[in-house]
Amino acid sequence: MLEMVKSINSWLWGIFLIVLLCGTGIYYTIRLRFIQIRKFGEGFKLVFGNMSFKGEKGKNGEMTPFQSLATAIAAQVGTGNLTGAATALISGGPGAIFWMWLSAFFGMSTIYAEASLAQKYKVVEDGKVTGGPVYYIKQAFKGGFGKVLATAFALFIILALGFMGNMVQSNSIAAAFMEVFQARDMQLNPLWIGFPLAVFAFFIFIGGTARLASVVEKVVPIMAAVYILGSVILIGMHFAYIPEAIKMIFVGAFKPQSIAGGALGISVQQAIRYGVARGLFSNEAGMGSTPHAHARATAKNPHEQGLTAMVSVFIDTFIILSLTAFSIITTNVMSSGKTGIALTQSAFTVGFGSFGDIFIAICLLFFAFSTILSWHFFGAINVEYLLGAKAVKIYSMVVVICIVVGAMLKVELVWELADFFNGLMVIPNVLALFALGGVVSKIHRDFGSK
Repeated sequence: MLEMVKSINSWLWGIFLIVLLCGTGIYYTIRLRFIQIRKFGEGFKLVFGNMSFKGEKGKNGEMTPFQSLATAIAAQVGTGNLTGAATALISGGPGAIFWMWLSAFFGMSTIYAEASLAQKYKVVEDGKVTGGPVYYIKQAFKGGFGKVLATAFALFIILALGFMGNMVQSNSIAAAFMEVFQARDMQLNPLWIGFPLAVFAFFIFIGGTARLASVVEKVVPIMAAVYILGSVILIGMHFAYIPEAIKMIFVGAFKPQSIAGGALGISVQQAIRYGVARGLFSNEAGMGSTPHAHARATAKNPHEQGLTAMVSVFIDTFIILSLTAFSIITTNVMSSGKTGIALTQSAFTVGFGSFGDIFIAICLLFFAFSTILSWHFFGAINVEYLLGAKAVKIYSMVVVICIVVGAMLKVELVWELADFFNGLMVIPNVLALFALGGVVSKIHRDFGSK
């Protein structure tokens, strides 16, 4: 089964989804007249002009715009930021980073559309504000077809993020700490990682939206600031290698055989495939996950929430992922034989000695744990949509079990299945985005010109 799923994912994430997701981004970039450039400054002011750490509680389960952004970033900035860049570099060479940037640029317009639509079509059910792709999918396609697409999306995201995705996150945390212990000839029972994670996660789960929002609005800025500072220091220690790193990225994007990565037989196609796929997997633009957070925001209008969402992709890819990439390239650890989180830890060990792998393990703990919280939240919205509010408690218990099991097992098949269902949930979401292009344009005209 593993080989079959790998084969499907190779095609799904290799060509089909790259064309579909990048095509959506190009479509909205043109239709909205390069909104990610024209309105980026306005979005930046909206985000950083409304920062708050007070744990404000909105009515009916709503969040402040900053809380919704923090929840979205918590979902985006996870395992993919510390392992995704490393995997892309090993599989696609330094040139993959260029294609990662390009896909993120177009993805900023896609996520504007997602967040705007989530705000426009949010609803109040059982006294709570809710929203997300299932609601705008049904607006895009009336009747039975829309219901089928919405149901399919809900099922895919519950499996992809709520269950398998959260197993992947806890597994990555355990792997990072196992690397730390093994480097010191010590043993670590992964249950010691998985069980406390599950307990803390469950405590936040039962607190609902208010507790989630209060936690992520504090954790996300702090964890991002700590990692950014550590990365900048590391890259600064190897400042002389920055020009060469930049050259490797741009030359490798078009002529990978002209750089060291060429010795590994890396082609332009591989650079594009791994750069775009890993970038999209990390920033989630077009996947339909983060609109759940943006729907809950108490935004003045859909346009402003769309601009706020654009900033999340910028932070995720152009800052966090790029810092990981430059940390690895400038420390010259790509030939170490390591990959994934171990490669990132190796880079920081070069600069910070024995503290380097501990630093990354701690960063990953907060990154991945915040992702677990957000992914559970996104899944819960869809469980409630399908089965009602009572089913959410059962869903939460299953997620807790997945966290523990994920930390303890080697879950290669789960990784592949998570990728598979992530890919499937893109399809109904993107179909709705194309169908509602006129609605997004009207939102931009009505509010963006003011």
